[in-house]
Amino acid sequence: MPATRRIRDSVFSTSLRLAAALLAIALAATPARARAQVGSDRYSSIVIDAATDTVLSAVNADEPRYPASLTKMMTLYMVFEALRDRRITLNQYVPVSSHTASMSPSKLGLVPGTRITVQQAILGIVTRSANDAAAALGEMLGGSEDRFGQMMTLRARALGMSHSTFHNASGLPDPDQVVTARDLATLARHLVRDFPAEYHWFSTPSFTWHGNTIFNHDNMLKSYPGADGLKTGYTDAAGHNLVTSAVRGDVRLVGVVLGAGSNGERDVHMTALLNQAFERMDVPGSPHSSSRMPTIVAAANAAPAPRRVQAARWCIQVGAFASETAARQAASKARHTAEDGDVRIEPVTVRGHTTWRALLTGFSQPEARQACTALARHKMPCTPIRPEAGQLASR
Repeated sequence: MPATRRIRDSVFSTSLRLAAALLAIALAATPARARAQVGSDRYSSIVIDAATDTVLSAVNADEPRYPASLTKMMTLYMVFEALRDRRITLNQYVPVSSHTASMSPSKLGLVPGTRITVQQAILGIVTRSANDAAAALGEMLGGSEDRFGQMMTLRARALGMSHSTFHNASGLPDPDQVVTARDLATLARHLVRDFPAEYHWFSTPSFTWHGNTIFNHDNMLKSYPGADGLKTGYTDAAGHNLVTSAVRGDVRLVGVVLGAGSNGERDVHMTALLNQAFERMDVPGSPHSSSRMPTIVAAANAAPAPRRVQAARWCIQVGAFASETAARQAASKARHTAEDGDVRIEPVTVRGHTTWRALLTGFSQPEARQACTALARHKMPCTPIRPEAGQLASR
């Protein structure tokens, strides 16, 4: 091994040990509800070289974790396989059952007895992460979603995902549906390699559904040079999950982050891990190179990070309440329904009377309006708020 590589690896190892120590200090000094989840019991990560399957970094990579909507990567693998084998076509209609329509958000709002095309279902999955679209495809391919879950598990094992078990097509909570970071990296690698004609769906920026523009949840596509997919995921039990594939030159990396505490923490941490891996492989940097993020912990682990790279972000207000508890419950319910945003509660005192504003933060203007549209479908109040001076925006 060249001397420069040995020195760099030694420095990298030392920085990771320092990061762990600083993270422990930061967590000890931070109130419990504000602590970052990177480094917590549900955290795991891995970065691999997609060409060789070489592991470049790994933390708890073989520990069982809840996949949340990363499950849909396996669903789409099954769909792409059926397309490749000409068992289905993109224009084929998929029936919508009562079971499909009953899925919790995020969803397209499919109605029982109607139909959706395979292409529309794919677009709904890769952008909005629509649970009803995933369930519809699962029922079409498996006869029932339970049967499709069994098919997913068998196919996953054949791909080398030896620690993953699937029970539904969407990733909605199921205590027996588990994956590992290593297995998800294997799945991402197969999606890239096995379906060169279909992989492009993961980089879809938006699509129009019933006159509404639905934007992709994956912020890495906009913020990280070379990122071209794959998938985000979130449930209360899983935390904030992300699988990203990025290319620089002739090197493709696949990164997996599971169990982060917020979308922002997840994205910044993935950026740091990918930058470190590209640097270790002697791949030229970018405007987001690790030289601008000198240690992983300083940029991602030590404290909750801003949810997006941009400085000015919109937020939405979902109500004002007489107690902090009621405001927090309303904001959490809205976060679950919209499947986006970070909860923030603000006290407002007027003439000695305090009310509590329930907010979701960290949106672009189109994302804020999209979130309000999702909440409106459930008859939940929502008002977009501009980033400058906190002015209310028109709907």
